[in-house]
Amino acid sequence: MASPQCCANPPTLDPAGGEGQVVDSFGGIKAYVSGAADSKAAVVLVSDVYGFEAPNLRKIADKVASSGYFVMVPDFLHGDPFVRENTERPIQVWIKEHGADKGFEEAKPVIAALKEKGVSSIGAVGYCWGAKVVVELAKAHEIQAAVMCHPSFVTVDDIKEVKCPIAILGAETDIMSPPELIKQFEQVLSSKSRIAHFVKIFPGVEHGWTVRYKNDDAAAVKSAEEALADMTDWFNKNLK
Repeated sequence: MASPQCCANPPTLDPAGGEGQVVDSFGGIKAYVSGAADSKAAVVLVSDVYGFEAPNLRKIADKVASSGYFVMVPDFLHGDPFVRENTERPIQVWIKEHGADKGFEEAKPVIAALKEKGVSSIGAVGYCWGAKVVVELAKAHEIQAAVMCHPSFVTVDDIKEVKCPIAILGAETDIMSPPELIKQFEQVLSSKSRIAHFVKIFPGVEHGWTVRYKNDDAAAVKSAEEALADMTDWFNKNLK
């Protein structure tokens, strides 16, 4: 069951936002792409329930791209992001139509398309809903590095099967993945000596803080930027 935190602070979607461009099909999926198309390292951003048109998400994509990556944000929600105002379709109903398992299957041809264009190392970061997609990719040898930001629906058993370096950025206040669960994830990863990992719980923030922050809230922006720096550093260490 999704938490109300998964839907808090909804963004005002902007289909034309960002410094990159939207392509109609990349591995069969509409996507926002940014950065050097000839880069040998790529990063895939998997959105939360509000989808790939969220301005902060595209801003993150552009900033990661500025570090030399080809970055893409696939529209795994197929133009159907969650709409909080639609009371006839609450999150419990919406989530049944948008399972992370479907996102995982659709991510495979996207990754294959990246490899076909010459990319040799691929990282993926998932936000809330998207974190479950990313952990499935990390379990299936599909990517070389993973980052999960305030994950939803990820279990200890998932973490036990992770096969690539993974970073987990958690929030102090999080119903879906409270600090106690994040610490369990860390314990599991610490017992897997061959899997590099980085686990951090950010104080004073809630689930969704890395991507659904208010731009006029200086403290919120600072925490989001710190998470972005940690994420980029993780990819720099494990993809380049």
